[in-house]
Amino acid sequence: MNRVALIGIMIEDNKVAEEINAILHEYSEYVIGRMGIPNVKGKMNVISIVLDAPVDVINAVSGKLGRVEGVTSKSICSRLEEE
Repeated sequence: MNRVALIGIMIEDNKVAEEINAILHEYSEYVIGRMGIPNVKGKMNVISIVLDAPVDVINAVSGKLGRVEGVTSKSICSRLEEE
């Protein structure tokens, strides 16, 4: 069962952009939307990702992103399950 989820990503070190993009590419089949806001207050980049995926995939993506040095990531999931 899939859920729609939003993952917020704050990147404080631009040197990890390639690693972030590699993780997102790995799960690109689940990504239904992406918005990036560069250079927030001259200090960080913010990306929001919307996924339609099983909960374990959502958790895997958020966890991998959160383990990257200089990155903070949080996810929220809809309560509705989709087949």
